[in-house]
Amino acid sequence: MRWTHKYLMLWRQMAGQRLRYTAALVALAFAIGLTFLVPLVIGITIDHGLGGEPINEAWLAKIISAETLRDGLGWIGLLIVGLTVFASFFMFLEGALANQASESIVRRLRDRLFDRLQHLTCAYHDEAEAGDLVQRCTSDVDTTREFLATQVVEVVRALANLFIALPVLFWLDWRLALISTCVLPILVGFALVFFRVVQFTFKNMDEAEGALTARLQENLTNIRVVRAFARQAFEQEKFDKRNADHRAKHWTLYRVFAVYWSVSDFLVFVQMGLALFAGAAFVASGKMPVGELVTFWLYVGLVVWPARQMGRTLSELGKALVALQRIDEVLSAPVELDAADSPASLTDRLAGRITLRDVVFGHQDDQSVLDGLSFEVEPGQTLALLGPSGSGKSTIVNLLLRFYDPDSGVIEIDGYDLGQLPRKYVRSQIGAVMQEPFLYTKSLRDNLKLGQHEAPDEDMIDVANCAAVHDAIERFDEGYDTMVGERGVTLSGGQRQRVAIARALLQDKPVIILDDAFSAVDTKTEAMIVNFLRQRQGRATTILIAHRLSTLMHADRILVLERGRVMQQGTHDQLLQADGLYRRLWHIQTALEEDLKQEMTAV
Repeated sequence: MRWTHKYLMLWRQMAGQRLRYTAALVALAFAIGLTFLVPLVIGITIDHGLGGEPINEAWLAKIISAETLRDGLGWIGLLIVGLTVFASFFMFLEGALANQASESIVRRLRDRLFDRLQHLTCAYHDEAEAGDLVQRCTSDVDTTREFLATQVVEVVRALANLFIALPVLFWLDWRLALISTCVLPILVGFALVFFRVVQFTFKNMDEAEGALTARLQENLTNIRVVRAFARQAFEQEKFDKRNADHRAKHWTLYRVFAVYWSVSDFLVFVQMGLALFAGAAFVASGKMPVGELVTFWLYVGLVVWPARQMGRTLSELGKALVALQRIDEVLSAPVELDAADSPASLTDRLAGRITLRDVVFGHQDDQSVLDGLSFEVEPGQTLALLGPSGSGKSTIVNLLLRFYDPDSGVIEIDGYDLGQLPRKYVRSQIGAVMQEPFLYTKSLRDNLKLGQHEAPDEDMIDVANCAAVHDAIERFDEGYDTMVGERGVTLSGGQRQRVAIARALLQDKPVIILDDAFSAVDTKTEAMIVNFLRQRQGRATTILIAHRLSTLMHADRILVLERGRVMQQGTHDQLLQADGLYRRLWHIQTALEEDLKQEMTAV
């Protein structure tokens, strides 16, 4: 990324807060002006108040006499204190304004990031690590906030000190000024090199921290699986590797900082020592009064220390630019695109006729998951999909929900090309229960009424009965107000699936998709749910995916898929008459059920 683009990113982030930053700079100008008066007052007081020298400077003689100066030393002390207090006040004001601006920017930036994450393509989320995305939304944003809160104004402070104090030094004595600033170019050059090194080192450290966060997030999400397979030691080893890498990258960054601070401190003290030594020689030879040397030496400090601090500012700038680049990678990632205009004839509720014609789809360069797939479902019908893993069943679901768009072919709903309909509208017409149902860390009531907050409790209980989960909920102490743990861990797998089914039924969409929604449900409960669904048949077009043929046998039509193609289709009875996968699976499953019944009878 070109450096100009990086700085433009930083400038764009300040939009809407530039006036507040301007006010902070005005406050900073007052603070700097008052700070620069203090050395001048101290020097004049030493020479003409304490030293007793007559005032020869015409501009100063017009303001005050040496006698008045000597008589008012107490007031001079109060003046110095007053200047310091007012300078501190303006510095506080500058800091408060800059912090307010940075917090507003960061809040807007986090909102933009979260909104972007909601609209990024599913392909992006398939490849991205959740932990790394969390890192970009938290740590990288905080790095940006720290720079915007403190270092933006510090850049101006350092430059102002440099460009104001240097002319004053040369005005006081150009020979001593040359001696007192001879190390300054080395210090500035060293700071610029440090800036480049910090950018590279911080980028490596930040990426290592993102990988560590991703490892931790994945482990916590799947903690039950880890324990079930006794993989704690293996997971600990993987985490230790990521942690060691993060520590090494962090340690490298700290070593870079340590080298800079030690070398820059050495250069600063050398510069201050040279200024003091040369100034003492000037005073001893009568070329400069003591008070002027004090003023000069204080101004040297105002030049050298900010130059040394410039390294910190540049390091924070480097870190902020790296963080902004990582943030910009998310903000510039492609989002789900919708058609500019929706068909004027769209209704609030579609009938639910689904048509696929010669649909081809594949993930990136892999071979096609769907290869010229075609079928049609009439409104209110139930279509069952059967096939081995990788045959394209879940891919059909993803295409219908417009998580992806087909590479070629057409998908229609009620005659409308799905690709020409807004994704939000398409998803508002489809109720889906995915293979891994997700429940929020909320009450069961809130999870059931997701998207249907105004639904009466009677309807909620009705669909809970249909999903055979009402009795289980009633057995909880809090009933429907029972809080669900993260990702629904307080419920069994079957209970989670049944809650998800009830939630989909409550939404009462014209199309319902059940993608392996009974995998964790026992056969008896499954039969109850299927029976309820048959009673509701005709209210919605239903697409049913399952591996148990007892779940699919009552569907209006069954498609047997293999390698993205329809190998067989028909009703349950028709498929039993034909030689193929369906009949073989039916014989296997019925034989297993008979064996199980005999064993149970024997017991």
